[in-house]
Amino acid sequence: MEYASSGILPHKSLVLDRITKRYGSVLAVSNVSLLLDDREFLAVVGPTGCGKTTLLRLIAGFEKPNEGHIFIHGQCVDHLKPSRRGVRMVFQDNALWPHMRVFDKYSYSNLSFSLKIRSRHPREIGKQVDSISKRLGIGRRLYRRKPAQLSEGQKQMVGIGRAMTIKPVILLMDEPFSNIDPQQRLTLRRELKDYHDEMRTTTVYVTHNLPEAFAVADRMAMMKEGKIIQIDTPSRIRKHPADQFVSDFIRCSAM
Repeated sequence: MEYASSGILPHKSLVLDRITKRYGSVLAVSNVSLLLDDREFLAVVGPTGCGKTTLLRLIAGFEKPNEGHIFIHGQCVDHLKPSRRGVRMVFQDNALWPHMRVFDKYSYSNLSFSLKIRSRHPREIGKQVDSISKRLGIGRRLYRRKPAQLSEGQKQMVGIGRAMTIKPVILLMDEPFSNIDPQQRLTLRRELKDYHDEMRTTTVYVTHNLPEAFAVADRMAMMKEGKIIQIDTPSRIRKHPADQFVSDFIRCSAM
């Protein structure tokens, strides 16, 4: 379907129209088309190397597709820089600024950066960051530390908090809880779902953890070898897997 000529674009938050990405002879994403409603929470699930992270990087603008087009709220963003797309991304490796403290409301820091460049008042910055930190369990004792002084789990939480300081048009999350212990992971999963329900931000959440996707997603996209094999609600995918690959992936994830 050619979404660009269908009249559907203004009514969707995100449209991927036959996106393909190659790295030399490697086909990372193959002819992927996707429609996301405004405020939808989509989990993209699949084994390592199936193209999940590449798909996020294409949406964010860190990679350019070889073929196809990307639309955000009806606007083609193929040639827009990441900073102009209204998209925020939580990276698996945190991507924190190593020379900045976790938080300082009077100067640039990892949690205040997006608010500072928008000239927000320090009082507003402090209130907003404190609220997000409390939600994520980032204690004030961490504020004066730099990333090298944090555990991997703490870095992950600061990365998530940084993405939440400014409400994005689309929130992209790449294995956001991969370095967090299981108990804390359950707590943060609930907080993420509550944040989404409150803010109603369109979210694309990449994971290989199927139970996690079942817990948070409105819909799920199952990927294999750069292609979306099935996209549906979690309950329908669980009950009616599209093929043997999806069935086996569900069964193995339950073990």
